[in-house]
Amino acid sequence: YEVWEAELPAHPAGTLVRYQIRAHDEDSGEICWADEGAEYSYIVGDFGPPAWALPAIIYQIFPDRFSPGIGRPWNATSHLSEIYGGTLRGIIDHLDYIAGMGFTAIWLNPFFPDETHHGYHATDYFAVNPRLGTLDDMRELVDKAHERGVRLLLDFVGNHWGSKHATFQQALADRNSPYHDWYFWKNWPDEYVAYYNVADLPKLNVDNPAVRDHLLHSIGYWLGDVGFDGLRLDHANGPSYDFWTDVRVVARSIRPDAWVFGEVVRSPDQQLSYAGLFDGTLDFMLAQAMRNTFATGEMSLAGFDALLNRHEAYFPPQSAFSRPSFLDNHDMDRFLWRAGGNKDKLKLAALVQFTLGGAPIVYNGTEVGVTQERGIFEPGSHGMEECRQPMLWGEAQDADLSSWFWYLSHLRRNHTALWRGKRETLHLDTVAGTYAYAREDGVESVIVGLNLSDEPQTFAVPMVDRATVVTFELPPRSGDVAVI
Repeated sequence: YEVWEAELPAHPAGTLVRYQIRAHDEDSGEICWADEGAEYSYIVGDFGPPAWALPAIIYQIFPDRFSPGIGRPWNATSHLSEIYGGTLRGIIDHLDYIAGMGFTAIWLNPFFPDETHHGYHATDYFAVNPRLGTLDDMRELVDKAHERGVRLLLDFVGNHWGSKHATFQQALADRNSPYHDWYFWKNWPDEYVAYYNVADLPKLNVDNPAVRDHLLHSIGYWLGDVGFDGLRLDHANGPSYDFWTDVRVVARSIRPDAWVFGEVVRSPDQQLSYAGLFDGTLDFMLAQAMRNTFATGEMSLAGFDALLNRHEAYFPPQSAFSRPSFLDNHDMDRFLWRAGGNKDKLKLAALVQFTLGGAPIVYNGTEVGVTQERGIFEPGSHGMEECRQPMLWGEAQDADLSSWFWYLSHLRRNHTALWRGKRETLHLDTVAGTYAYAREDGVESVIVGLNLSDEPQTFAVPMVDRATVVTFELPPRSGDVAVI
């Protein structure tokens, strides 16, 4: 195939640039458009996350499964898809736990009115689901989190919402409804475009001015009036680039230090195409590599090291394009389950996660041993619900894991090299199963040593450009750090 390039003229910082990509067939005179991604936009000079995002440590909370509140029991349930009874009060009651563990931000999964437990079938983007609490509860959560130095990230879905949304119901009932063009109809009223063909999730026409205005006002409401600090953009590769440009303009105009990053499950080049729109994208490639290396062993240490090197060479620094990392989330098997319940594998993976550049995200419960009974794709399983088991509290928590995650978060907070330094591989022995790398920022060096084997290992790591050798003596399936 041929690669064509075009150079856009320079513009002053802050300029909003929109452009199209199309081909002209000289023989037929026809204009050809790409199937997708033909329209692009960006804001000149508006790159990079806010300063607070670089050292951030994020705690992902799935509201229905986190806590009903201190002294209140979970609902009696017979199926994982039912409502367990988590509330905003339950989150407020445990803010000291969250802050004490070292987390500096909360990514709150959707909390809008919705009959499902997960919140992704929302019917009102300006309200709190009554079973979770009230708007006053949400304001209290935001304020009390801020008092503890913890910021709030809104899980925003711009691609679709629930089919029971009033606008969709009106569009279904009346072809002449003003909401008809809010959606994409194939054969009204029976066939319409939906997220992954799920009929309950009609896709929104975000390039319709009325739809866009509605969504932008909801963002402005939660960031401005309620006080959220940023956006995690769900299925961000669904809506148009032009829509996300307006989202960024609104977010930064209301909250100049808003952190805006997207869920873009696409190739690296497609992820980077959102630079100038997003501050970064979730690092799904790293998550897969971490799970395959440390949980299942499907990827070798050499393969993992090669991926890190390619990753770091291709993407800009975290300060220019952030790539928050994670080991698991609400849409995939828990890491601990994938690791066969082996806590040492989870601890090793978490050590690597917290000592790489991207802001680490911990899905609530991973830090205390929450797992699942079956894989989400296993016959007889409850699908995605398997990885959404309720949070463990009190003596049910794994104290060893909890202590390890506490140690890692405070290690990262106390050593700037871990979130702003460069990484360099210092040692790789695929036979012994040992690996070491350094993170250096000109102030200090943090050396991370890993032993993935089932035997104790001792190995020396010479520091580049220093007359220093660090020796690691590691038990099976363990890791450690040295600061020099």
